[in-house]
Amino acid sequence: MDMGRGDLTDAEWERLRPFLPVSNRRCGRWRDHRQVIDGILHRVRTGVQWRDLPERFGPWKTVYERHRLWSGDGTWERLLQKVQAAADAAGEIDWDISVDSTIVRAHQHAAGARTDPPPAPASKGDEVPEHQGETPWQSLVARLVEVVLEVRAWAARAAGSPPSST
Repeated sequence: MDMGRGDLTDAEWERLRPFLPVSNRRCGRWRDHRQVIDGILHRVRTGVQWRDLPERFGPWKTVYERHRLWSGDGTWERLLQKVQAAADAAGEIDWDISVDSTIVRAHQHAAGARTDPPPAPASKGDEVPEHQGETPWQSLVARLVEVVLEVRAWAARAAGSPPSST
């Protein structure tokens, strides 16, 4: 499989792979985790409809179902926790945070969901690699945070409440 822009790098994959669930064998063999995760990351990054996922990620329905399953059973949250713990043990996480008590209220229709895909870069030469300058642990944590935030926003919309930013 050719690696596309935004796909997991080999270094990120090697860090994530030990934490991934194994098939329960009741549903047969799972499609390759890396291919499916790359499809999920593509979807989260671009906002493309599931049905419009490029074929290189496999059947769109397989990618969607894995994401739905892992969102519902807490797998994404557990993956993020395990990767953060491993990155912390490797000294790759900066835990300095800035907290203030400012409250900003958004309009009820400003739930944060994308309505259009992000604009395309001006030209091929202008593209800046995603998560440039980060270690594999840092970029992997950032990618998982993006997925988990989307999962939380979905859950909040399903429950009829505004999404939480924490």
